Amino acid sequence: MFQRSIAALGFLIVALALTGCALLEELPGDLRGNGTDEARVAAALREALAVGSERASERAGRLDGYLGNAMIRIVLPHEVQRTASRLRMIGLGREVDELEVAMNRAAEAAAGEAVAVFRNVISGMRPADVFAVLNGPDDAATTYLRQQSENVLRQRYQPIVTHHLGQVRATELYVELARRYNQLPLVDPITVDLDDYVTGRALDGLFTLLAEEEQRIRNDPVARTTQLLREVFGRG
Repeated sequence: MFQRSIAALGFLIVALALTGCALLEELPGDLRGNGTDEARVAAALREALAVGSERASERAGRLDGYLGNAMIRIVLPHEVQRTASRLRMIGLGREVDELEVAMNRAAEAAAGEAVAVFRNVISGMRPADVFAVLNGPDDAATTYLRQQSENVLRQRYQPIVTHHLGQVRATELYVELARRYNQLPLVDPITVDLDDYVTGRALDGLFTLLAEEEQRIRNDPVARTTQLLREVFGRG
C-alpha cells in the first residue's frame, strides 16, 4: 500500500510543481537520506504544495492575471451582465467597461495575500492530512487548501478589494449604474454587494488556477526531472 502511495505521490508532486521542481532540490539535508519513509514523503508533498500554490497566486496576481484569462475573468454581476445592452443603450457603455476592468484589477491586487495563507496551512498539515490528499481524488489538494484557507483569505482579500475599487471609484460607479438601472420600468432591482461579489469571484479564480496546477502534473509525469523526484517518487 505504501509503495502504491509513493507512486501516486509522484504524480501529485509533478502536478503541483511543474515549474518549480528546482525548489524541491532545496529540501533540508535530512530529507536526502538513502531511505524513503513517510516523513520524507510528507515533507516533499508539503514543499510541492507550496510551490504549486505560489505559482497559482503569482499567475492570479500578475497584470491581466484575471482580466486576460477567460477562465477566471470576473464579469459583471449577473443582473448587470444580463442588462448590459440596455445600460449601453442609455449611454453607459464606457462606465460598464470601466467597471469590469476595475473588478479584475482589484482581484489581481489581492492575489498576493494567498501565498502566506497557503504556506501557513501547508506547514500545519498533519500526517493524516498529507496522506488523505495523496490518496484522495484528483482535486484533493485544491479541495483541502480551500477548506482550510478560504475564510482567512476572504478576510484578507476583502479590505484590499474594497480599497482598490474605492480608489478607482468603481464602487461609486456601480452604485450609480445600479441606481439608474433600477429606475427603469419593469426591471428587477440590482442588489448585489460589489465588494462581496468581487471577493468571492477572486477566490473562485484563485482556486481554479490551483486546481489547474494540480491536474497538470498529476497527469504529466514527464516533469519528474530532479534527482530527488526520481529517487523518492520514481518507485512503483
